[in-house]
Amino acid sequence: SCSRAKDVTMPAKLPVNFFSTRSPVIDLFRGQLDYADQLRQDSEIVLYFFYAPWCGQSIAAREEIQHVASRLSDQVLFVAVNCWWNQGKCRKQKHFFYFPVIHLYHRSFGPIEYKGPMSAVYIEKFVRRVMTPLLYISSRSKLLDFLSNYEPGVVGFFEFNASPQPPGYLTFFTSALHSLKKDYLGTIRFGVITDKRVAEEISLVHSGSVYLHRHANTSLIYPKDIMNFTAENICKWALENREMLIRWLRPHGGKSLLLNNELKKGPALLIFIPYNPLEEIHPLLDEITKVALEYHKCNKSQAAEPDLQHLGDTDSPAFDSSVTDAHMKLSETFSITKYPCCNTVVLPQWHSISRTHNVCELCVNQTLGVKPNKVHVPHCNFLEIEAALDSFYLQEHTFFQVISNTIECSNFLSFYSPFSYYTACCRTVNRHFLSFISSEKTIFQTPKVAFSSHGKKDNIQFSIPHIEDRNCFIPDLNISSTNITGLSCRTNKTLNLYLLDSNLFWIYAERLGASRSTHLKEFAAIVDLKEEVHYVLDQNQSLVGPTLENFIKNFSVLYSPLKRHLVDDPSVHLHEQHMITEVTTNTFHETVFLSEKNVLLLYYSQWCGFCASLNHIFIQLARLLPPNNFTVARIDVTRNDLPWEFMTDRLPTILFFPHQRKEQSVKFPEDFSVNLPNLLKFILHHSSLSSSEPCTKECLHKESVLQEGHISHLEREIQKLRSEISALHQAHDQLEAQLSESRREEERLQQQKHTLEKQHKTLQLHSEQLQATYDQKNQELLEMAEKLQELADASENLLKENALLRILVASREGKLQSKDEIKEPLQSEQTLSEDNDISLSTATATLEEKKFDNIDTIETEHSSGNRTE
Repeated sequence: SCSRAKDVTMPAKLPVNFFSTRSPVIDLFRGQLDYADQLRQDSEIVLYFFYAPWCGQSIAAREEIQHVASRLSDQVLFVAVNCWWNQGKCRKQKHFFYFPVIHLYHRSFGPIEYKGPMSAVYIEKFVRRVMTPLLYISSRSKLLDFLSNYEPGVVGFFEFNASPQPPGYLTFFTSALHSLKKDYLGTIRFGVITDKRVAEEISLVHSGSVYLHRHANTSLIYPKDIMNFTAENICKWALENREMLIRWLRPHGGKSLLLNNELKKGPALLIFIPYNPLEEIHPLLDEITKVALEYHKCNKSQAAEPDLQHLGDTDSPAFDSSVTDAHMKLSETFSITKYPCCNTVVLPQWHSISRTHNVCELCVNQTLGVKPNKVHVPHCNFLEIEAALDSFYLQEHTFFQVISNTIECSNFLSFYSPFSYYTACCRTVNRHFLSFISSEKTIFQTPKVAFSSHGKKDNIQFSIPHIEDRNCFIPDLNISSTNITGLSCRTNKTLNLYLLDSNLFWIYAERLGASRSTHLKEFAAIVDLKEEVHYVLDQNQSLVGPTLENFIKNFSVLYSPLKRHLVDDPSVHLHEQHMITEVTTNTFHETVFLSEKNVLLLYYSQWCGFCASLNHIFIQLARLLPPNNFTVARIDVTRNDLPWEFMTDRLPTILFFPHQRKEQSVKFPEDFSVNLPNLLKFILHHSSLSSSEPCTKECLHKESVLQEGHISHLEREIQKLRSEISALHQAHDQLEAQLSESRREEERLQQQKHTLEKQHKTLQLHSEQLQATYDQKNQELLEMAEKLQELADASENLLKENALLRILVASREGKLQSKDEIKEPLQSEQTLSEDNDISLSTATATLEEKKFDNIDTIETEHSSGNRTE
C-alpha cells in the first residue's frame, strides 16, 4: 500500500533591512518590540512606524518617514518595527488590521495614533504638535492671533510662582495630549498664559482657570464646581462644546462612510485649496475663515466678540481698528441687521405677470422703543417669528405692486412686547433678469428706499436689500461684508462648510466637475444630497472671499439663479459616426428633444451584464430602421447625469420618443422580453400618427416615397444577407478541409501511440532483468561482507595470542637474569633455555603458518569476488 506524500513547506526567508543603514530611523526588521520599549525609556518623544515589508503603502510611506526623520531626528527618536515576521515579538503581541501604523509617545503618555495622510508635511505637523501640545501666550497680540484662528482654542491661566509647576498645570498639559489622541486632526489648539494682565483680557482671574473661545457663540469657562479637574474631563468638555465653523475632510483612501455621513447632514460647501500645514501664513485659508465666521455669526450682541475688539492695542499690529468703526457705522445705519432674526416671505401673485414676485424679508427687531436693559437675543424665537408673520399678513395689502424698482419697508409693533417691533422690507424680483446675471454690471438702477405711510421714518433712513439681490443692484452701499452675516440662521438651506487639500484629494474635485487641465488647484462646489443636485463655482473666477459670498448667497435665495451641474462622460467622441448614437449630458437635449427623428434610447451601465447582452439586438435594430427617420441611441447613467424627469432606478430601461411628440415618451414594458420582434412592434405601434383627416395626394406621395425607401432599404439588407450567406459557405468549405486534415493527423498520432506502447513494454522487460541482476549482486556482496567480518575476528584473536607470547617471553627473560646471578644451577638453566628456544621457535612457526593461510584465504576470496563481478 502506497502512503500519502507529506506536504513540503518552505520556511519564510529571514527579514532584511527595510530602511537604509544610513537612515536616522532605527530599523528593527526582526520585530524586536522589547528592544523598542527599552529605547523609548531614554527618549522624550518617540515615533513608532509599524510596517509590513510587502505592503505597498508601507513602502510609499517609507520615504515620507525618512524625510521627517532627517528634519527632526535631533529631537525625536524614530523607530521602525517589522510587525509581519512571524518569529518577531511585534507580530505575536500586536494585531493590526492595516499597515502602516504610526504611534507617538510623549514621555510616558501614549500611544497617540496618527491616522492622517501619509505625507511628510502632515506627519511632521502632527509630530510637532505632540512635541509642543501647549502654545505659550506672552502678550496681547499673541492672544489675539491665537483667538482669531479658525480652529477652536482652549486657554489655561497658570501663575508660575510655585515650584516646580503650579497646581493643575500638568493636568492641563495632559488634556492637550488627550485631545490629540482622540482627534488626530488636531482641531483644538491649547494655549497657556502665565501673565495675569494678559489673562484678565479674557476674564481669567484665578490661576488654574480654563477658557474655551468660540466665535459665533458665547465663550465658556471650565466649571470646576460641577466637573472634576482631570485631563479626560477637560478634553471631553472642550470637544463637546467646541464650535466647528469649518471642518477639514481627509479621506484615508479606503472604504469609509466619511463623505456620506457628512453629506447626509445637509447641503455642503466643499472647498478645495492647496494646503501646506507647515507654512505659518495661509492667506486664502484666512479669507475663507472670515467668510465662514460671517456666515455663522447669527447674533452680534454676544460677549465674545468685544473680547477680540478690545485686544487691538498698540502691541497688536494685525488688528485694524477701522474695521470696528465700520461695523459700528453699519450697525447704526442698518438697524435691521443688528438682530438678524429674519424670515423670507414670497407674496402671492395677484397680477398677470408670472415671472415677477414680491419678495419680503421679515425681521424681529428689538432696538427701538423704551429699553429698560440691554436686550440679548441668543437665538431666533419661534413665537416671535410666528407673531411677526401674523402681523405681516394682516398688512400685506400695502405691498401689492405689480412692478416696482423701490424697496418698501414697514414697521409694526409686536403683539406681545412693547419693547420690540417687526420690520418688513419688500421689493420686486424678476426671475428672468436674476438668472442671467453673469457680470458686475448694474442691471437695475439704484432702488429708492421708501416707507409705507404707516411706517416710522425717524430712526431708519436706509434698508438692507434682500439676500437674493447681488451687490451690483446697490452699488452706492458697500455692504458686501454684511450681506452674508448671519445668513445661516436666516435661511432653510443652511450650508455646512468643509475644506479639502487639493494636493491630496483633487480626484474628488474632478469627480465634482473640476477641470483636469487647470494649474491652480482651487475649486468650490455645493452638494445637496437630499435634492440630488450640486453646483460648481466657475473656475474662471478666483477663489476669494467675495466670490464665495456670492456663491453662498445665490444658493441660499428662494429662487436660486445657480445652474445645476451635470456630470458628462469625457471619453465619448461625438464626431465619430456609429450605428448607435452615444448620448451624453451635453448632447441629451439636442439628440433627443431637438431631433426631428424618432428616438429609441437605452439606459445602460458598464457594470450591467444584461445591458451588454442587448448590444447585438440594438445593432440589428439600427440596421433595419431607416436612418433618416429613426435614431437608436444609448446613455451611460453612471457616467452622466440626467434631468430629474428622465431618471430611472432600473437597468436596462428603454424609452421611445416619437417624432413631434417628444414630451410623450413611452417606456418599453418590463413584462415583455427584449428581442428584435418585440422592439419592432413597440416602435411601429407608437411611431404611427393617428389622424382623422383624409390622406391627400401629397400625403399619398410621401407615403409612396416612404414605402419605396423601405423597399430599397430591405433590398439592400437582403443583398447584405446574401453576401453573408456566400461568405458562410466559403467558411464552411474551409472548415471541412481543416476537419479532414485533422482526421489524418489523428490517425498518424494513433500509429505513433502504438509504437510508443511497444517500446514501453520492451523497456519494462529490460528493467525487470536489471532489477534481478541487481538483487543477485546485492546478495553476493552481503556474503562477502560476512566473510570479511570472520577474517577480521580471526586477526583480532591472533593479535591477542601474540600479546600473550610476548608476556611469556618477558617473564622468562626475567628468570634467566635472576639465575645468572646464582651460579650453581647453571646447567639446569641452560637446559630450560634450550627448551624455551625450541618452544618459541615452534610457536613462531605456527603463527607464521596461520598468517600465510589467512593471506591465501583473502587472496582466494578477492579472486573469486573479481570473477563474480
